[in-house]
Amino acid sequence: MRILNKEKVAGYVFILPFLIGFFAFLALPMALSFGFSFTRYNILESPVWIGLENYVTMLTQDSKFWKVLGVTLYYVVFSVPLRLIMALAVALLLVKNTKLSGLYRALYYLPSIMGSSVAVAILWKRMFASDGVINTLLQSIGIPCEISWLGRSDTAIWVLILLAVWQFGSSMLIFLSGLKQIPVNLYEAAILDGANAVQKFFRITLPMLTPSIFFNLINQLITGFMTFTQSYIITQGGPRDSTRFYAVYMYQNSFTYNKLGYGCAMAWFMILLIGLVTLILFKTQKRWVYYESEG
Repeated sequence: MRILNKEKVAGYVFILPFLIGFFAFLALPMALSFGFSFTRYNILESPVWIGLENYVTMLTQDSKFWKVLGVTLYYVVFSVPLRLIMALAVALLLVKNTKLSGLYRALYYLPSIMGSSVAVAILWKRMFASDGVINTLLQSIGIPCEISWLGRSDTAIWVLILLAVWQFGSSMLIFLSGLKQIPVNLYEAAILDGANAVQKFFRITLPMLTPSIFFNLINQLITGFMTFTQSYIITQGGPRDSTRFYAVYMYQNSFTYNKLGYGCAMAWFMILLIGLVTLILFKTQKRWVYYESEG
């Protein structure tokens, strides 16, 4: 019994740093933000209880809220599938082991580490400026181009989508792991049956990868809804709010307009939206996700 107690004490000691971090930096801030969402609070003064007023204002009176939400949904709908397609395509190219496979995988993964940094955002902004690298390259091959990619509503959002697609490294590694788990005998049987490369991909590779696709889809959807740095640094939400993402507008309400209570309400609305989307995906996964253990 004494040994068992010592083991319990040792276990609690080892998990204590996690518990302190969880309650101090996650659970407590979330509880406070939920409480603040029902108040009028500007940080400098004590919060004033106003009930559901922030939520009513957000849903019925703030026209910019729906504009921002629509821009964010547009970004997520296009950036997430394109990123997953890019990640899968590169994973299929790197699945075979060669002497330089490790180097190639590291190089392709690098953008995922650097992609959300301020430095990369500034570099991306300069690349797509009217006198940037992109226009210079187009002019060098005979295409006269002086477009201000970030100054037009129809192109600025796609600059940010391209940056998101460029950050496919983490999804690529998960797809690589999934590809290596597919039994080789399935491909051997398909070859004996006369299947070509396209048939093998759609009949074997893609169905067997659906668990990895599902996992990547959930992660990338959450990441897409929370995108902040790209919009805030590259476009500042312009032109005409065409790239003002939800997280940017939430930050501006909280710390620029000094409406922290309203910003907290926006945060909890986004949590509910992400939770709803995730729930729908989990409820529908039995229709398109194949788990080998379940037959």
